[in-house]
Amino acid sequence: MALIALGVTGGIGAYKAVEVCRGLQKRGHDVQAVMTRSARRFVQPLTFEAITRHPVITSQWRPGMNADIEHIAIADHADLLLVAPCTANVIGKFANGIADDFLTSLYLATRAPVLVAPAMNSNMLAHAAVRQNLETLQGRGVLFVEPGEGYLACGWVGKGRLAEPDDIVEAAVRVLAGRTAPAASSGSASERISEPTSEHTSEQTLRGRKVLITAGPTYEDIDPVRYVGNRSSGRMGFALAAEAAKRGAEVTLVSGPTTIAPPPVAALVRVRSAAEMHEAVMRAAAGMDLVIMSAAVADYAPARRATGKIAKQDAPLTLTLERTRDILADVGSMRAASGSATPVLIGFAAETDDVVRKARDKRTRKRVDAIVANDVSRSDRGFEVDTNAVTIVTAEREQAVELQSKDAVAAVILDSAEQLLRRAAAAPSTR
Repeated sequence: MALIALGVTGGIGAYKAVEVCRGLQKRGHDVQAVMTRSARRFVQPLTFEAITRHPVITSQWRPGMNADIEHIAIADHADLLLVAPCTANVIGKFANGIADDFLTSLYLATRAPVLVAPAMNSNMLAHAAVRQNLETLQGRGVLFVEPGEGYLACGWVGKGRLAEPDDIVEAAVRVLAGRTAPAASSGSASERISEPTSEHTSEQTLRGRKVLITAGPTYEDIDPVRYVGNRSSGRMGFALAAEAAKRGAEVTLVSGPTTIAPPPVAALVRVRSAAEMHEAVMRAAAGMDLVIMSAAVADYAPARRATGKIAKQDAPLTLTLERTRDILADVGSMRAASGSATPVLIGFAAETDDVVRKARDKRTRKRVDAIVANDVSRSDRGFEVDTNAVTIVTAEREQAVELQSKDAVAAVILDSAEQLLRRAAAAPSTR
């Protein structure tokens, strides 16, 4: 059971923090609520006290509060600082080291991971000052739960509403699951969230780079009820996106249908079918420095989608499938036509036999820089599990990556990608 300090700031989304608190408790975690003065205008502290069975911290000046220097005591014991909702005002204080209340003092004192769920008006979210503050915090290892789009309290419709409570809880659980050791006395939160298998894990080695990553399966609809799909969970692609963002990259994540929460990234594009993923990737790829195609895209789709549910009959049902567009090959062709060495292209090969040989052939045919060969016949790697073992196949070498967490495998793949990026920067243009 982890101790989570739940910071609640003064936005209309504060009422959702009650659901977040409940969700964390259902996962077996202990929650200590910390409310700003403005937050108490939206939700009463008594609500959180009744749920958490802990006194709610509302001020660092309450009599007796500083007998144990409580913001330091909580900072020492908390496994995660989660702020939901987090207003533009508090984001600005965090970014600029202002500690004028309990929550902002706690942020400066803690060495636990920090997860922030921003919520504000669309124009505020887009303002240069707020964007700069968010980038500053991201550079320090703060993690984010992307705000959603929809109807806002101010009457506008746009991006800025607090993420759904279930998504916030899932993000918090992912952060906690990634902690492999107690908090250290120094170092950024990002250094402690995943296994330290890469020498570059805590460095901003991809700052200024634009990275496109695909993840998850695609679903090819047969009728309004049924579809053709596969068992990809999206975990490997999400781990790659999280690692790239941690290294400072501006990440665009194109994801098929998944049941797990995506990591905080610059842009998240949700798709369902192979055709939708093809369109999204081809639209974004030209402006990228690196493209990693880890999604399990369907090779075949029904030739025709029935408009109504196909009725069950005694006779066999014949389903005609047609080949889908090869996204990785099309991106490779686009790059070849441009005469440029970028974007660097990395694909995945999910195979059940002769894995490395097939990956070599795939790399050559599709004119890409590397293929990550993935044996999905084993139950301890590949689809629907948290671990993986791969072989990274490039023109020069084949690097075997032993069985370990997908977060750790992602770090090794990104190390290889950075080497390919350096080589591409030195390569002369063919035009």
